[in-house]
Amino acid sequence: MARKIIHFDWALKKLLRQKANFEILEGFLSVLLNQDIVIQKILDSESNKDSESDKFNRVDVFAETENGELVIIEVQVDNEVDYFQRMAYGTSKAITEYMSAGNEYMNVKKVYSVNIVYFDLGQGHDYVYHGKTEFIGLHNHDVLRLSEKQKNAMPHTKVADIFPEYYVLKVNDFNGIAKDSLDEWVYVLKNSIVEDNFKAKGLDKVKEILIYEMMSDTDKANYQAYMGNMSNAKSTIFTAKLEGRLEGVHLICLKALRKRMDIQAISDITDLSVETIQQIKQLLDTFGDSAEEHLEEM
Repeated sequence: MARKIIHFDWALKKLLRQKANFEILEGFLSVLLNQDIVIQKILDSESNKDSESDKFNRVDVFAETENGELVIIEVQVDNEVDYFQRMAYGTSKAITEYMSAGNEYMNVKKVYSVNIVYFDLGQGHDYVYHGKTEFIGLHNHDVLRLSEKQKNAMPHTKVADIFPEYYVLKVNDFNGIAKDSLDEWVYVLKNSIVEDNFKAKGLDKVKEILIYEMMSDTDKANYQAYMGNMSNAKSTIFTAKLEGRLEGVHLICLKALRKRMDIQAISDITDLSVETIQQIKQLLDTFGDSAEEHLEEM
């Protein structure tokens, strides 16, 4: 019997950060990256923010694997024109956050950027894309390789292994026919359903943890509140945009902050930048109940 599960976006933000549930993320990443992934811990992606003008890099999940590599996982539902730039910024920020001043470049961490998108990102006919850095000769068209000395000095065998790698899953473009383990995961991400015959790594745990009926009363209430807030906010924002009222979007942002909604979630549903949301939050912290009166100052 097929099992209906909760939306992966909420699960990623709330349930899958718990160590007891790492098995789900480990299964998904192992299938996608085609290697055994063990998550050591979930990291704070804003810990090294240098100044108020420095751009925030809040992501859905930022994890470190057992072998010290970094993994960024993002779920993006709404269209974001500059999403490719956001991916590039995210990996760059991850590298610099975990590179201590004065440390040798040899210690730069490998970063994987995994992006699960529910909108039409770019143009292409596939539903899973993998991007990595290779250096190709302009004249002989050969691939630049590591020397034997470099291989002996570092845990890499290829130049591309040093640089960030990007995965884009265009979930809505999946045709619904699961031919392998990765397809099974994409099917689940698209439909929020786990079919009985699915065997991909991690999906057994999904059936245990992410089925709504099996969640605690507290988690059920939080999930329903989250989905309700998302629906209401999107509806109000859509109306405000139709009427050309930017201040309406700002007001919704303020209300969402009062309900302690996640900043990135607010950004996703309003299309406001994280910096703008932080400015509105500052108004709320400063003026409290009268914060609405100061929105026009922005």
